[in-house]
Amino acid sequence: MKAIIFNGSLERRTESASGRISQFFKERLDKSGIETEIFTLAESGIPLFDVTLGKTPLAVERMTQLFLEADIHFWLAPLYHGSIPGVMKNCLDWLEVTSGHYQPYLTDKTVGLVCWADGLQAMQGINTMDVIAKSLRAWPLPFSVPVIRAGLYDPEDPAKISSLYSDKFEKLISIATTKRIEKIPQVYQ
Repeated sequence: MKAIIFNGSLERRTESASGRISQFFKERLDKSGIETEIFTLAESGIPLFDVTLGKTPLAVERMTQLFLEADIHFWLAPLYHGSIPGVMKNCLDWLEVTSGHYQPYLTDKTVGLVCWADGLQAMQGINTMDVIAKSLRAWPLPFSVPVIRAGLYDPEDPAKISSLYSDKFEKLISIATTKRIEKIPQVYQ
């Protein structure tokens, strides 16, 4: 099983919220024996979406390969002005280069969603990512984690994620990585 942690922030510091949350997920997934990669937008070199280009940019080819190879996605985003960062949406828009594939976009990928905000509005980012994931034919998990940034860190040790959110992140990881055998109704086979 492969997982990708999609860090949708342009923040480069490892001690930032996006860096700490990404690292938390990576450590937990690695412990579970799941091959994991963090895809950080700030380091990706993804250009502005442009369907008129004659050739797909190399950074987009690499991103597309990582996204398609991963069985599980964890999308992490800060809330900016009521939504996810535009660069994150721009990156996801590039999945249009897969439109001609037998299974285009993120068909049947599992996606776990996390968004953080300074106030109580992080759910707006979750809702945005949910709609995007569904539009890309993925399956967003019914459990997501909206984060109030003030409660993200342990008051006793600000270098650690608080127990409130570490428990929620663990639950999201557990739900995403639990294999379920689902029977497809005869009518769809």
